[in-house]
Amino acid sequence: MRVKISILVGTMTGTAQLCAQEMELALDDGETEVQTLLMDNLDSSVFTRDGVFLVCTSTYGQGDVPDNAKALYEDLQKARPDLSHVRYGVFGLGDRTYAETFNFGGKRFDELLTDLGARRIGERHTHDASSGILPEETALEWCQQWLAKVREFGDGALIPATRS
Repeated sequence: MRVKISILVGTMTGTAQLCAQEMELALDDGETEVQTLLMDNLDSSVFTRDGVFLVCTSTYGQGDVPDNAKALYEDLQKARPDLSHVRYGVFGLGDRTYAETFNFGGKRFDELLTDLGARRIGERHTHDASSGILPEETALEWCQQWLAKVREFGDGALIPATRS
């Protein structure tokens, strides 16, 4: 059995996209198939894809999701699809100097997906830009641990080897 992962990227400056690309390179091997999708032009139908989802998003403005993620976020709020079949993880980016809205982009997606019935695998990661640690370095370590949890969880994450 293989694992199929769709990384959904919400970004303003490209940092979340860089993290997602690093995670894709680290995870995409013979046993794990990874596709990175910018949230631009996505709607709630993206969650009909096979496998698990990894939301990799920054926070913008007053704790909002990035501009390229707004359409997907708003469609999920409006359409309210049943996502009980969805398993996901969240890698959030933020800056703790904005304490009141720290990492709210990831938090907002996490809360909405949970509200729609999706089940998170592992803890939501909250990278802090003011920590001095590069987010792509944290992403590499975190995604390996997350993938181990995905494999352990199994249900809804594994796909038959004959499927693409």
